[in-house]
Amino acid sequence: MTSDPKILGLAFLGGIIPSLLWLWFWLKEDAKKPEPKGLLAICFIVGMIAVIFVLPVQRFIQEAFNDNQWQIVLWATSEELIKYLAVLIIIFKTNYVDEPLDWAIFLITGALGFAAFENTLFLLKPGLLMDQVTLGLLRYLGSTLLHAVSSGIIGISLGLAFYMSGFKKKIYLIIGILVAIALHSVFNFFIMENSGSNFLSVLAFLWVVTIIIMLLFEKLRRMQ
Repeated sequence: MTSDPKILGLAFLGGIIPSLLWLWFWLKEDAKKPEPKGLLAICFIVGMIAVIFVLPVQRFIQEAFNDNQWQIVLWATSEELIKYLAVLIIIFKTNYVDEPLDWAIFLITGALGFAAFENTLFLLKPGLLMDQVTLGLLRYLGSTLLHAVSSGIIGISLGLAFYMSGFKKKIYLIIGILVAIALHSVFNFFIMENSGSNFLSVLAFLWVVTIIIMLLFEKLRRMQ
């Protein structure tokens, strides 16, 4: 990894700008009753820090499991769980999660922080500009959308269960996490396959899921 300050700065900007644009987009969905900007900033930063905890877990998975498919699923599982727990630590037992849409907003914010730092590291990958430029760009763009969508699924699951009993909330949470892991695993699988055409299909699917999430956002707003 380079130590050139200019390259580091450009990589950081390249990683964080798409996440901030997506964050602006999703925060517009909660414009009527926005969350505190300071708390959102903390969730974003904590999401970035979560990458540091994910990396050693993923190295352990790579060393402990030889099967490529198991590695892909467990990598996705580690990212989704650590992203969720990182945000949960910040907002647990606060008074800011007071309506169904809040879970999705906070989790997406943390996920975009995670994507920002992960993409920064990706842009610093040695030899990136010489190898697989097209696939690398698709992965870079798709990763930001993936993290927002997968964490959004968990947040929407919790939002839909907002007025339910504790047991039902846990069921919805488990379902949300499993769906997020499945989506994340499929995304990672096609990256590993290095198939540009297949990956474009997955990227298109992510956009479809994004539209579905926007419709579910509207449902959560009506619940409020």
